[in-house]
Amino acid sequence: MNTFHSLLPVDNDGYYGHFGGAYIPEILHSNIENLKEAFYRYAGDEEFNRELDRLLRDYVGRPSPLYRADRLSDLYGTNIYLKREDLNHTGAHKINNALASVLLAKRMGKNRIIAETGAGQHGVATATACALMGMECIVFMGATDVARQKPNVDRMRMLGATVEAVESGNKTLKDATNEAIRYWCCNPESFYVIGSTVGPHPYPEMVAYFQSVISREIRSQLLAQTGSELPDYVIACIGGGSNAAGAFYHFINEPSVRLIAAEAAGLGIDTDKTAATMKIGTEGIIHGSRTMVMQTDDGQIIEPYSISAGLDYPGVGPLHSYLASTGRSEVLAITDSQALEAAMRLTRTEGIIPALESAHALGVLDVKKFRADDTVVLNLSGRGDKDMETYIRELVDKA
Repeated sequence: MNTFHSLLPVDNDGYYGHFGGAYIPEILHSNIENLKEAFYRYAGDEEFNRELDRLLRDYVGRPSPLYRADRLSDLYGTNIYLKREDLNHTGAHKINNALASVLLAKRMGKNRIIAETGAGQHGVATATACALMGMECIVFMGATDVARQKPNVDRMRMLGATVEAVESGNKTLKDATNEAIRYWCCNPESFYVIGSTVGPHPYPEMVAYFQSVISREIRSQLLAQTGSELPDYVIACIGGGSNAAGAFYHFINEPSVRLIAAEAAGLGIDTDKTAATMKIGTEGIIHGSRTMVMQTDDGQIIEPYSISAGLDYPGVGPLHSYLASTGRSEVLAITDSQALEAAMRLTRTEGIIPALESAHALGVLDVKKFRADDTVVLNLSGRGDKDMETYIRELVDKA
């Protein structure tokens, strides 16, 4: 019996309002249609979900803890809970979607998995899932990111994945995605595991659903700890938007819960070194969907910048464009320096070193005022091991 029911404001064609859709080359049409059919079939399939739940529990280590950060709460004069996705196997939320997607690919009879990655966490997660299930794995990664995220590159290769360094553009996430799509067009028998809520329908809906385990756990954990399953705020960083979609999913239809998305301001939204798509972008089409895009007046992509390899994407998932445009979410742009300060504050206050991506969500605590009785849940999407060189260069050596 199929019991899948999406909680997202999405129609049958993959539109969130007028954002979304599937703008794809004809050669990929059958791939997308087959993926839609398989996703909707297996998302509600009891056997598939039992196997996925078992792997999430016994292999990934879920549920991840919901931790009341007492010292951080005292510092900011409110009640701050950290959803510890950094404690998952592979060190981030990315494993939730990667494991589910590779399991889906296996059900579809696929043997070769391709993926794109920026910070490397999605690449590591996909390579991990492929190693677990005996799949071939090819990961496309911008050459700039290959250099600045070497530990994750080494992990992917140790796991048996082929890492393709992309030399086009500014050699970061956008360019890796471009190259992955080109490869997919030439090798349509492959299964493309997209790491975020971007791309053509059904990817934004599928990735959000596979990440929705985050908010499902938050509700039950918060109920056990506070007596209420609804917080006042949920905060998450946002590049393409997968961890935010997962953290927001089971609260989207709860108007009392305010959703805050922290995007990367880089050196500032008034500079040309930023990745704050929802603050400075305009509507356009990128990587198969209509959404907010950083682009010139004639539609040329503006190269994004962020100190965080996982947030320097010139677009954002269509769900997040919709939530921001309707006022359902509040978008705050956090600079490099604000993120670095927030990372050091968490490290010295709670003994937790966050990923640079998660540090942008932590930066919200310095620009948004919360009441003493508020319950604030912040999705700590990844750990900072991969970013140690940056932290040492920017913080420790300058201290």
